[in-house]
Amino acid sequence: MTTILIILAGILVTGLLAFAIVNYIPRKLHWIVSIILIGLAALLVYKINFEIRKPIKFNKEKKVRYAKVIENLKIIRDAEVAHKKVTGKYTDNGENLIKFIDTAKFALTQTRNVPKTINVGGGITKEIEERVVDTIGYEDVKTSFAGRNYKNMMQIPGTDQKFKIEVGFVEKIQGLKAPVFQVEVDKALILKGMDYNLIKQEKEAIGGEEVRGEAIRIGSLGEVSEDGNWPPFYDKGDKKDN
Repeated sequence: MTTILIILAGILVTGLLAFAIVNYIPRKLHWIVSIILIGLAALLVYKINFEIRKPIKFNKEKKVRYAKVIENLKIIRDAEVAHKKVTGKYTDNGENLIKFIDTAKFALTQTRNVPKTINVGGGITKEIEERVVDTIGYEDVKTSFAGRNYKNMMQIPGTDQKFKIEVGFVEKIQGLKAPVFQVEVDKALILKGMDYNLIKQEKEAIGGEEVRGEAIRIGSLGEVSEDGNWPPFYDKGDKKDN
């Protein structure tokens, strides 16, 4: 819309100048007007080019900022998954989550089938195999986060704010509740300082190659999910699917 207004304004100014040249400006001053017109034309071309390039530049910078935020959200997600594996629940305390990574251990298990004789009644016995899970050792949780900056995972990149973790429960079937977590950050905070109108458009994105909705989010308080709301290309650099 801005580009169209600039073009229309340029056409209007050019028309008015042409009318003034023909009707009011002496011929000996036409060279001055010509210089002015050339300058206006150059300015118009610059403004049009600027308006065309503005969304391109916005999208490029947006993806850089989003990628940094998403990387931290992935680390938080993996930390929450590890916390639930060890303790059976998620946590809403970011500082404690970092301490958990530093100190907790995964139990390493081995499953084996053990022959067992059971009495089925009437003096009849039956041979079955019973599955037994043995703990064969432990592994530091921190090992799973080698090379990842988990110490600063709660910091929202490019801002002075931290992520807030929300936890809760979702009833999957009647009487059975599953723990859930969610972390989200408003796009406007991440894109602060950029074009207001483009930020507004970005917050209305509905998917496709864009991050859905007004915020970047991982997890959900309404369903059992550990997924993020961003398109797959933000995950292409992952070494493995966590």
